[in-house]
This record gives sequence, C-alpha cells and structure tokens, in this order.
Amino acid sequence: MEESDAVRSFAALAQASRLRVFRALVVAGPPGLTPGVLATQLGLPPATLSFHLKELQAAALCESTREGRHLIYRARYGQVDGLIAYLTEHCCEGAACAVAPASGCDC
Repeated sequence: MEESDAVRSFAALAQASRLRVFRALVVAGPPGLTPGVLATQLGLPPATLSFHLKELQAAALCESTREGRHLIYRARYGQVDGLIAYLTEHCCEGAACAVAPASGCDC
C-alpha cells in the first residue's frame, strides 16, 4: 500500500458516522448490507448515508454490487489488511510479530 492510499483510508475513517458505517459493514461480513438496512441500523438519513458510502468507496474501503433491484455494500477486507500491513510493516524492529490480518476472522 502506498502512503497516499493509507492517508485516503484514514481520512475516510476520520469521521464518526462514516466510521460507524464502515464498522457495520465489517460486522455484516461477506453478505454485506443494503443502504436501507444500514440507514435503519445507524439512524442516518438516506442522503447522508449515500455521501458516507461514496467516501468509503473512494477510499477503496467498501464496494457495492447490484443484486436484482438492490445495491449490496461490503467492506473490502483486502484493503483493511493492506492498511494494517502498512501500519505494522516496520514494527517490532524487524522481528516477526503476532499481528493477525483482518481477514483472519471467521466470517
């Protein structure tokens, strides 16, 4: 991951509602969530949610796919793994450390 990608990711997550949206997508796992479900869960107006989803997509932290008439949003775990790897690349003074990748979860 390049420094500019990490900065974009952190900037996208540096807003409370957007962080809540991202965390809800992570909790949902691979099945993802529709904007309607996200809006209901988080109590966000649809226009506000749409703005936050657009920002998360621009930072490559989530993606959407169309399934029938619905858009499904999912967290991009590979991007999260890349961000964690970027942060821990030089940890422990070069020795192996016990930082597990985000995709190590059983979801």
